Amino acid sequence: MSAAWRQVLAEMQALHREVPALEAFAPFPDRLTATPFDAFDIPAAGLFVNTARAAPGAHPLTRALAAASPEAHWRETYKGTQIGQHFLDRFGCYSMIGPNAPWDSTTYWAFMVHMPPGLDYTWHHHPAEELYVVIDGAAEFCRAGKPSETLRRGGGSFHASNEPHAMRTHDQPVVAYVCWRNGFGIPPVLTPPERIPIEA
Repeated sequence: MSAAWRQVLAEMQALHREVPALEAFAPFPDRLTATPFDAFDIPAAGLFVNTARAAPGAHPLTRALAAASPEAHWRETYKGTQIGQHFLDRFGCYSMIGPNAPWDSTTYWAFMVHMPPGLDYTWHHHPAEELYVVIDGAAEFCRAGKPSETLRRGGGSFHASNEPHAMRTHDQPVVAYVCWRNGFGIPPVLTPPERIPIEA
């Protein structure tokens, strides 16, 4: 395991101590299985690294995630869907615990998500219960039937199983730590129009 990934692991554990909502959602696994995976780059990776470098007050986890970026398997979750190339080239996500990640767990998956300013992550859903914790920047979080809210560092948004949700950045980028429990193995899908709230 490289020094970059060891630092990511240490900073994830520190974030759990820093944000009680994470431990309440799912305790950090006391046993992780090291797993082989291949690095895979996408255009959005460079945008994330630039964000981390441009922010002198970046969270330690953001800095660690940027350092591990060249070794990460960046995800293409919505490739082949109608979401469009503009989004695919800007939406950054890779796994730390889970598929194509340095570690696996039977109880917990963890991802990083980065979005540059002015990006709309349209309505989507998945069986896994999910918690987003903003570690840098800000974003507007939307959940079906609930008022949207703008979250900044330390703010969290919980998404129940198959609850449609969306996310938008405005004048700032966002870096978020994302964790899943239950419902593993079924990827997110775009929410069909009939399930999207009218007020969206």
